[in-house]
Amino acid sequence: MSKTAQTVWNNCLEFIKDNIQPQAYKTWFEPIIAVKLTDNALSIQVPSKFFYEWLEEHYVKILKVSLTKELGEKAKLVYIIKMENTYGNKQPFTEKIPSSNRSAVKSQEVDIPLKNKNPELRNPFVIPGIRNVKIESQLNPNYSFENFLEGDSNRLARSAGLAVAAKPGGTSFNPLLIFGGVGLGKTHLVHAIGVDIKDKYPEKTVLYISAEKFTQQYIDSVKKNNRNDFIHFYQIIDVLIIDDVQFLSGKTGTQDVFFHIFNHLHQNGKQVILTSDKAPVDMQDIEQRLLSRFKWGLSAELQTPDFETRVSIVKNKLYRDGVDMPEEIINYVAKNIKSNVRELEGAIISLIAQSSFNKKEVTIDLARIVVEKFVKNTKREVSIDYIQKVVSDYFQMDVNTLQSKTRKRHIVQARQLAMFFAKKFTKASLASIGSQIGKRDHATVLHACKTVDNLTSTDKQFKKYVDDITKKLSV
Repeated sequence: MSKTAQTVWNNCLEFIKDNIQPQAYKTWFEPIIAVKLTDNALSIQVPSKFFYEWLEEHYVKILKVSLTKELGEKAKLVYIIKMENTYGNKQPFTEKIPSSNRSAVKSQEVDIPLKNKNPELRNPFVIPGIRNVKIESQLNPNYSFENFLEGDSNRLARSAGLAVAAKPGGTSFNPLLIFGGVGLGKTHLVHAIGVDIKDKYPEKTVLYISAEKFTQQYIDSVKKNNRNDFIHFYQIIDVLIIDDVQFLSGKTGTQDVFFHIFNHLHQNGKQVILTSDKAPVDMQDIEQRLLSRFKWGLSAELQTPDFETRVSIVKNKLYRDGVDMPEEIINYVAKNIKSNVRELEGAIISLIAQSSFNKKEVTIDLARIVVEKFVKNTKREVSIDYIQKVVSDYFQMDVNTLQSKTRKRHIVQARQLAMFFAKKFTKASLASIGSQIGKRDHATVLHACKTVDNLTSTDKQFKKYVDDITKKLSV
């Protein structure tokens, strides 16, 4: 009797069912559909990429054993990920195939582990002028513009990124510096720009590298006495993306070599893209000649997303993972996790995992437990608006008075304290703080912070103001 895909899969399921928990079987194996059997390859359809990755991570051994029992040692498993291809073919480990439902497909032998998505640079040096050397871009294809959702908090940065991707080196956004706090999507956005450029301009050499790795490569080049080779390598890049450029602070040798690389790329119409946790004006121990070049193009800030954007991010994450969740729970998670996108997505993953492992439905009570853990484990970030309200209430004035142009001493001091605490308790740039507290510039904020530091050490009454407000903001 010849075997069919369904009979082979049914036999595999019988074996799997006897060896795992009933709830796990129901969650991760009942939704799978056997599609076809070709020689020793069984094709199965799974609901999403998340589903496929979960199977590979948690059930690869049992799949291998069950399939080997049915089809022998040369058995292969082919995953068909059934999802509308809204995001093109950027999903990792998938390739687009023509079909009526525009599904994506992945063929993977069960006994071979997935390849590393970001292989290390083997050698950062090539002979100057040689352009036929293959340079891996180090880009993550999972980071795309399609899954970097637009909102008020990131509109400028995203729009600038799209402009650069359309015409790298040909816009006034060169360099493009994306800055903002942890987990707001800086790395995602610069990868998306790089991926889009590679799609539009396959002939261009694009390279993503962290400032930390760049520094280490430079140190190695000095040790091996091939500093010039290091410089020549980076001078042949068409689009250079350096992540966390603030890491260059205090590293004068690395800054010097980057200065020469930057000048060469910029003069030759090449694109430079940078990320940082702060604006150029707030960077410490970076040479002025380098800072001035950072300001040649556009510096765009990523801010904390608002509620509507957070809801969109959660829905997009659930869609990509092929998971349904009630609107009430989506809104609850988005309302309570405000600090950054990474934690928001982390909470959703945790919620799905908790539901699966503990054999529970995703309910509002389960959401409260998961969110509570995230909020407890995350240092609360106070908003600039809240700081202004606390300071205004403390000095018995309204926020409009605090923000006004008056030079009355007690109002000036209240305003300076608001700026001081905004710098201390938020990740906002000096320019952003000044803009939100009475439309002042970054120099005013810097002066305010120095004044507060000086008065705290010399004026007992003023020190009491600082201590009292600190307690109110730390509650």
